[in-house]
Amino acid sequence: MLARQRQEVILEETRRTGAVRVSDLVSKLGVSDMTIRRDLDVLANRGLVEKVYGGATTVTRTAIADDLDPCAEVRVCHRAIATEAARLVEPGHAIGLSSGPVTRALARALDSVPNLTVVTNSLAVADIAAASAQPQRVVVLTGGVRGESDALVGPLAVQSLRGLHVDLVFLDVHGIAEQAGFTVTDLIESEADRALVEAGGRLIVLADHTRWATVGISTVAALSEADVLISDDGLDEHAREVLAAHVGELVVVPVRSGGQR
Repeated sequence: MLARQRQEVILEETRRTGAVRVSDLVSKLGVSDMTIRRDLDVLANRGLVEKVYGGATTVTRTAIADDLDPCAEVRVCHRAIATEAARLVEPGHAIGLSSGPVTRALARALDSVPNLTVVTNSLAVADIAAASAQPQRVVVLTGGVRGESDALVGPLAVQSLRGLHVDLVFLDVHGIAEQAGFTVTDLIESEADRALVEAGGRLIVLADHTRWATVGISTVAALSEADVLISDDGLDEHAREVLAAHVGELVVVPVRSGGQR
């Protein structure tokens, strides 16, 4: 079965039931856990489903979604992380944004910041950033081949990023682990992400708590390379201790009642 056919099946099942689990899709489609997660990444980046802990849901949440996702509403976490990240951006900055749901939320959160240059290889992020009514907003979209997650990848994307310099890079990742570092699920996309990281003066990683202890196929950066990691208060104490010992600064955004930074 081709990737597009699998994704159609996943989308149909998600719309039919309201939510799907990765484990169920692995059994149903007879492919690996990583393949299913890549398919969900593609559908989520297209805005067709919303990834949650252990699976995905329709954009309109149901009670099933609450059982799947410890945060109950992952978009709330993403918006909170994005709002915190936006505080680091000042008028006149040149910033780099990778592909992903949190960087899309950040692009929206930056709508009020004037005189901003946004560099990205994400078609969705570029569209959001370009829609801003702010004066002197410049959006630089890299060249490259359109990948499965709607990000531009390949040698052209990498080469164009290597010729640029930005103040801040905001990286959205698939997984975080002590040994593997910050990882993604696509080898080709990881090359573009790495080039984006190397173009930046400071690296800010944006990742909700469900990314902890998840390992994608390719490492983009070691934990120690992150100047700032912004997550939400669903992050457990062990994860906080490990991350605080490795990253430059760990910022935990309160989302649930009683959360703390």
